[in-house]
Amino acid sequence: IGASMAGLDSASKENLIQPWPKLVIAAGRRSAPVARWIKKQSGGQASLVQIMDPGSGHADFDLICRPAHDTGSLAGDNVFNMIAAPHRMSESALQAARQKWQAQVEALPAPRIALLIGGTTRRRPFTAEMAHSLCDAACEASAALGGSLMVTTSRRTGSVVDAVEDALHGPYQLFRWDQGGDNPYAGYLALADGVIVTGESVSMCAEAVASGKPVYIYAPNDLITPKHARLHENLIAGGHARIFTGIMDMDWQPVPLDSARLIADAIIERGLWGRA
Repeated sequence: IGASMAGLDSASKENLIQPWPKLVIAAGRRSAPVARWIKKQSGGQASLVQIMDPGSGHADFDLICRPAHDTGSLAGDNVFNMIAAPHRMSESALQAARQKWQAQVEALPAPRIALLIGGTTRRRPFTAEMAHSLCDAACEASAALGGSLMVTTSRRTGSVVDAVEDALHGPYQLFRWDQGGDNPYAGYLALADGVIVTGESVSMCAEAVASGKPVYIYAPNDLITPKHARLHENLIAGGHARIFTGIMDMDWQPVPLDSARLIADAIIERGLWGRA
């Protein structure tokens, strides 16, 4: 729909007023027409950075940050292909989570393995059988290291959380998504010596590889779509993660990947924002 505010309600429209910003960072196709409208109102002075393919009007954007695992072709000097999605798990956020949750996990023997469990997606179910297989393998890997598990689930885990709890054994701590209270997800990620993450979640995989810990992705064929598989291949090729096969090498030194930092660097390098 071009440069337009047609997708906004009246209250949102009223808040889009001068002075126009120097830089607009937007995400997703629904935001793209609004970003283009702001640039038009600014007389072309506002720089536009779009997270994910805006769908059309590519030349209007100064930088398009596109996931490399997406299908289709998009090329140009204004295209930045990112391996993983940007997220909120910066070093400062992890440090704050480390301080908040450290006392809760101190009794668990090291090495402590964070087991980050997502769940069913629109295309693939996360079954009780998968939960049993994953948790059994994670417990065995932890036992082989003499360590423990810090397990967190999400709303997408659904009723399969019962199978998760049933399959866990050995030293562990479990957060059930339905138990209420704060989810220690960020704390587990910050305090872990290693990470196992279910591979159907692009965001959890991206957050895990930013931690600098050895990351292992649980990726059974019945859970993983071709899109997820391409993400995993890129993470493995870059030395950021490995596929979980039941064994964890805690001496492996992965390459940390912080996509938000890389996008910020690309913005600065192109002169769209003046400070690091």
